[in-house]
Amino acid sequence: MKKLMAICFALALVTSIFATTISSAQDTMQAPDASKKAIDVKGKISADGTTFVGDKDGKTWTIINPDAVKGHEGHHVILNAHVYPDKMQVHVMSLKMAK
Repeated sequence: MKKLMAICFALALVTSIFATTISSAQDTMQAPDASKKAIDVKGKISADGTTFVGDKDGKTWTIINPDAVKGHEGHHVILNAHVYPDKMQVHVMSLKMAK
């Protein structure tokens, strides 16, 4: 009877550790910003098309994908973009001219 109890306890312990390990692995595999939605930000694109200055706070952001703003260098625009404040970067999804 003691052997059966010990086996059941060991099995429960191993199962618990395995479930915790799988859960931790799944959390680390998610992209850090995968849950963030693209937002609209208003500002001006630099003359070389590599940076964006927001109207609201005057901060300068690096444009990760400058090809997305090609032809709008120096223009005042509204970007629909994923914003990465920790890196001061934006990934432009779309843009339209601001009024």
